[in-house]
Amino acid sequence: MTPTIRPAVQTLPASRIRDVANAAIGRDDVLAFWFGESDEVTPAPIREAAAESLARGETFYSHNLGLASLREGLAAYVSRLHGPVSEGRIAVTASGVTGLMLAMQMLAGPGDEVVAITPVWPNLTAQPVVQGARVRRLPLQLEGGRWCLDLDRLRQAVGARTRVLLVNSPNNPTGWTLTRGEQQAILEHCRSTGTWIVADEVYERLYYGSSSVAPSFLDLASDADRLVVVHSFSKSFLMTGWRLGWLVLPSGLLEPIGKLIEFTSSCCPVFVQRGGEAALALADEFVPSLRDRLLACRDRLVTGLSGLPGVVVGPPPGGMYAFCRVEGVDDSLAFAKRLVVDHGLGLAPGCAFGPEGEGWLRWCFASADPGRIDEGLRRLARGLAARR
Repeated sequence: MTPTIRPAVQTLPASRIRDVANAAIGRDDVLAFWFGESDEVTPAPIREAAAESLARGETFYSHNLGLASLREGLAAYVSRLHGPVSEGRIAVTASGVTGLMLAMQMLAGPGDEVVAITPVWPNLTAQPVVQGARVRRLPLQLEGGRWCLDLDRLRQAVGARTRVLLVNSPNNPTGWTLTRGEQQAILEHCRSTGTWIVADEVYERLYYGSSSVAPSFLDLASDADRLVVVHSFSKSFLMTGWRLGWLVLPSGLLEPIGKLIEFTSSCCPVFVQRGGEAALALADEFVPSLRDRLLACRDRLVTGLSGLPGVVVGPPPGGMYAFCRVEGVDDSLAFAKRLVVDHGLGLAPGCAFGPEGEGWLRWCFASADPGRIDEGLRRLARGLAARR
């Protein structure tokens, strides 16, 4: 007899990106651009700080909310970017995705309505489903090759019944980024409806506009607002495997989030947090340099994709992904698998990010070697020629 589990968990779809990656198992000739990470290793000072912590024997539990020194450092870092935020609003989490799950555990439960702006990384919409909440999708619109938010549709979708609005900006996979005016309009509307905003802003430093950081709800909101902002060390500091993130919360929520952390992961490893402290110490120099390298990779990739027949793409204003549509492709998963098997090119299928992404492919351009991007473009060209 098959053991029974909760239907909400049983019916969760498997990762379509992992599905494509599995097609490359056992091969070392595949150029992989499917996951959201760079092919560069974590900077040496961060690795060394963690190693020194281990050598000192810092292998014991820490506070649920994180080391006081790291929380103070994060408060100073966030304050430099967005204005005063005290350590009394910071909780360290075992990755950004864990922070998102903790926020959802705290805010949404069975029967609650959660509205998510889509297409979006599938974990964001799966987490409220695990909690028993109902997810309504609010798709971005394509206008002149740019992804845009229809504020009137958002106001219609988000009402007094809406418990949480999920916003990922800069967005994975499209790169769409909220403007300051759009954030102000969303904040004012959610104040009127009593809706919580959970803002996934992990790509805020990978922004290619005139500012060094993408617009944040923290620029506008007060401590009294129903706002949880989620951050991660993974993207801006090349620390994907470290699993270290943080939350910015209203100050009154530290006690409940601390209890949830206790019941979920207890705490983050001290040596990982020491790596986070070292990352913050080099943020002012390293992060802008990384952003400039990614901008060069973005422009190189988008120019190459734009020259391929049947490919539609625009330069993303933020993030580390080019989201491109391939004319005639109505099964992005099958096409992505075909690119792996026949041409050794690993891209993420657009359907992984919801029905709005069908017919699209996501290409992570965070590469230390521009030659990898050029070779990937040649392989995609061969794949497109084979289709014709």
